Amino acid sequence: MTVLRRAVTGFLLVKLATLAVNLASFPVLGRRRRPLSPLSPLSPLSRQGRQGRLGRQEPAASVSVLIPVRNEAATLARFLPAVLAQSGVAELIVLDDESEDGSAELAEALLGGTPHARLVRGTTAPPGWVGKNWACQQLAGQARGELLVFCDADVLLAPGAIEAVVRELADQRADVFSVFPRQLTAGLGEALLTPLIDDVLLCFLPFGLLSADVPSAATANGSLLAMRRAACTALAGFSSVRGDIVEDVALARKARRGGLKLGLALGGELVQTRMYAGYRAAVAGLGRGLLAVAGGSRWRLAAATGWHLVVYTLPLAAATRQRRWLLPLGLGLLERLLVGLKCHPRAAWQAILTPLCPVAFVPVALQASRRQQVWKGRSYS
Repeated sequence: MTVLRRAVTGFLLVKLATLAVNLASFPVLGRRRRPLSPLSPLSPLSRQGRQGRLGRQEPAASVSVLIPVRNEAATLARFLPAVLAQSGVAELIVLDDESEDGSAELAEALLGGTPHARLVRGTTAPPGWVGKNWACQQLAGQARGELLVFCDADVLLAPGAIEAVVRELADQRADVFSVFPRQLTAGLGEALLTPLIDDVLLCFLPFGLLSADVPSAATANGSLLAMRRAACTALAGFSSVRGDIVEDVALARKARRGGLKLGLALGGELVQTRMYAGYRAAVAGLGRGLLAVAGGSRWRLAAATGWHLVVYTLPLAAATRQRRWLLPLGLGLLERLLVGLKCHPRAAWQAILTPLCPVAFVPVALQASRRQQVWKGRSYS
């Protein structure tokens, strides 16, 4: 047990070291790390004469906000008015991806003849395409802007969010830029699972590594993903990841291999989401793409799940018999507390749930190991 305890402690210390770097360096949308020159909200680079990775000076960039929608009637009434209120948007396109709950009709009513906004009816995905990827490919084909901002319909944008995205993209000189929204939870099951997304990001990916030539360090978040049109063209849009369930990470890795600059930020107060309504939805949603994240290996997924039970759950039980386990128990709680303070300070109290999170995650791993995944009425192998 001594060797195991030391291994657990060492693992947690390494994660905390990475987290310490990110606490200081990982950008939060709207919090500027240094003063910026005045920028046009539609032209992040042109007024400064910068040269991007794509090898040319950028022209004035209009912003297209592109929203794929499938069975989102429950969220559209809150989501679309917030998007319509954003400044610095040249066009807004909502694509209905064969919804069955009246999402198209609701979206059309909410857009209400807004001059720069329109609804597009999507077509059935061709063989080999994941539904969302095909929807985004159609949106890219419809858009006229130089900056394409893809945004999920469960993301809530505060006033100024799109302008902040444009500014942060310019500040990081990114060709492909994404935001990890603040995770909102409404119950114990969600609080046990969805904040783990932030923990994985901040404890395993030092922000500076994002610019290094390390393909495994390339990541993105499809909840809010911005691409320069030239970058989208260089990547052949979403056709290069047509069959990938975790399309955002696959797209980031292809961008890295193509020499494009990646950028990331946390959503903070400006970009927030409640990804899943309840524990069952969180299990289904997180399990849908988890096996792909684990490299397609069920053994690797099982080993990682077991290891996290040892790292975070075992210390709670072992500390009742051996006080030396209080150190790894405290380190695990500290890790989750610091992640919470960085990403969502008002929910930092959820750190007390840390020992239970790996237990709640076991059904996610089991769901991910199934050969068929069902999401929004569609089945994927």
